[in-house]
Amino acid sequence: MPSPASQPQTANWLAENGPKVLELLFRAIVYHPSSPILIADNDRHYRDASSGAGKLLGLPREEIIGRSLDEFVEPSFKPQVSELWQDFLERGEQKGTLRLLGPDGSPREVEYTAKANVLPVRNLLVLRDTTVQAETEAEALAAGGKIPGWVQDYALFLLDVEGKVVAWYSGAERLYGYTATEAIGQHVAMLYPSEDTLPVKLREELNRSAAQGHFGNEGWCARKDGARFWANVITMSVKDENGNLQGFARVARDFSERHERDEKLRKSRSRLRRLPAVTTIAGIVSGEFDRIPEANDAFLDLVGYSREDLLAGRLHWPDLTPPEFLALDELAHEEGLRFGACTPFEKELTRKDGTRVPVLVATAVLKLSPFRWITFVQDLRERDREESVENEVSDQDLDVKHDFTEIVGRSAALKRILSQVEVVAPTDATVLILGETGTGKELIARAVHRMSPRRERPFVTLNCAAIPTGLLESELFGYERGAFTGALSQKIGRFEMAHRGTLFLDEVGDIPLDLQPKLLRALQEKAFERLGGTKTIPIDVRLVAATNRNLTQMMGDKLFRSDLYYRLKVFPITTPPLRDHPEDIPILARHFTQHYAAKMNKQIEKIPSDTMRTLVSWSWPGNVRELENFIERAVILSRGPNLRAPLAEIRADAMEPAGGRTLEQVEREHIIRVLRETGGVVSEAATRLGMPRTTLNAMMRKLGISRKEL
Repeated sequence: MPSPASQPQTANWLAENGPKVLELLFRAIVYHPSSPILIADNDRHYRDASSGAGKLLGLPREEIIGRSLDEFVEPSFKPQVSELWQDFLERGEQKGTLRLLGPDGSPREVEYTAKANVLPVRNLLVLRDTTVQAETEAEALAAGGKIPGWVQDYALFLLDVEGKVVAWYSGAERLYGYTATEAIGQHVAMLYPSEDTLPVKLREELNRSAAQGHFGNEGWCARKDGARFWANVITMSVKDENGNLQGFARVARDFSERHERDEKLRKSRSRLRRLPAVTTIAGIVSGEFDRIPEANDAFLDLVGYSREDLLAGRLHWPDLTPPEFLALDELAHEEGLRFGACTPFEKELTRKDGTRVPVLVATAVLKLSPFRWITFVQDLRERDREESVENEVSDQDLDVKHDFTEIVGRSAALKRILSQVEVVAPTDATVLILGETGTGKELIARAVHRMSPRRERPFVTLNCAAIPTGLLESELFGYERGAFTGALSQKIGRFEMAHRGTLFLDEVGDIPLDLQPKLLRALQEKAFERLGGTKTIPIDVRLVAATNRNLTQMMGDKLFRSDLYYRLKVFPITTPPLRDHPEDIPILARHFTQHYAAKMNKQIEKIPSDTMRTLVSWSWPGNVRELENFIERAVILSRGPNLRAPLAEIRADAMEPAGGRTLEQVEREHIIRVLRETGGVVSEAATRLGMPRTTLNAMMRKLGISRKEL
């Protein structure tokens, strides 16, 4: 550690040299080869560019650096650039669209996401070429046609050897909520929730960074307002030319949304915990980001390139990776930064002759200043040849029933529904799911998606009843900047989000009549325009819709278009109410009891027989949702190993005899209950009661039943 007398000198050295080290760390984190990334100063001059940006702009990255953004902008768009840029610098972040000139001089529309001053007078821009209508997601990745999910704010700051903040940049202010004045001079412990072992953990983290060069860690951090978020933090030691520790460069990112998803993704990937001892292993070392200055003969033989190709710069790691595997490389990049090395995973490399070879890949980060990594590549062709034909499982042999894991029950009624799902899921047919509220329509929709060829694509949901009428169109189709007052930037709609995936429209019966033709056109033409826009955007979306309303009756009442109804009703599925399959109630009750007991750290081993009989005898007008909520309340009330359910709430209705009430009272209560269960739809209630609709209307008038009671 520096002596007290030398601390002012150390602070000066860190203030002068630290930002350079911090920029190296920042570059190492954000420079994914497949993504078009630009670093620009406040005067719109490019200070750095990724190889992905070079491909998009049609120039080597060396020829992009130093040039102005204005040089790449279509002439008619240049007057808007200054206005956009000034607004961006004032707001600190921005999303929008630029009109750039492509390599051939033709105009192209490029979407961008920008973050201001992540480093001193350094701004991050991530681009997406919207003129590329790729046939596959892989082609979109290769053309820079996808803004990656990791684009976010980066909190960059410098610490002295004691862990106190000495430099604090705009991204850190946006992420943590502290201004530079508030943060500088404070110990880094202020960014973490209070706990007894915190000082020890932080000191160990800084010590490991000093010893190893860099250290990645994840855990809960706290914002100024007290809100917590899951942070990914990478710390790099900053040393002078003599190797003396001067402080630490630190980058933090909010991984709250990614935290749980990342764990599931890592488990689902076909990766091994160690390299098995089979066939060839070849090591490749990269000097900076996506360049490969060193490769052994075994690797060159594997990919079919010569050492002359390597020396001439004709061999780069991204060029060997098919577009569909670029996301795996980015995950390996992230893991290497966080944990020092990534878990080995299987992928393919493209040989010089265009053929592909299956390999097992493991990447480790050697150091960050300068950024260097080593990748071990193992040839898996021999392993694949040795696999017997008997052990190969074709796509046709896969049993898809495991995709019903969220659906609980074994009744014949439920099995009929699931068999319908199995029939329609492999197609692209539109599915209309009908049924009362609480019968699990969204679960059925998710099952259709998971069993379809689109299972790896997005599943986007929209509850049409939960969105105000005036906003529903913009939620579905998005809008352009300036489309209406308050539209300060472009917004992507649900149809665009679900491209090549599945869009689930819940409560589709609540879509306003004036919006229904636009929805019908989008489904028929497979294209739409954003609100306030003129460009037609093609889409490839599989639609699944659901409603608890009687669309046939609504057509008769002129509340729902018949052409849209028949467009939706290509393959209808009706989810049965719980009273039609009461044999599933015990199974559901046990499932919900175990689920909520585990969630509340309780040991509930038995549901008393009297409780179970009462549960089975109740008609459950709210269906499975009502049963689930009732069981959750029962678990809360239970103190011992037996479930203590508040049976008084349902026993009176389920088991009370008719004695003491007149026949007219019983009829009135029964009709009101059925009307409530059918959402007030008279024709559906009449069908359930086994009488004509006119008869039910007459009985309602006779018994004084009004819609206000429903």
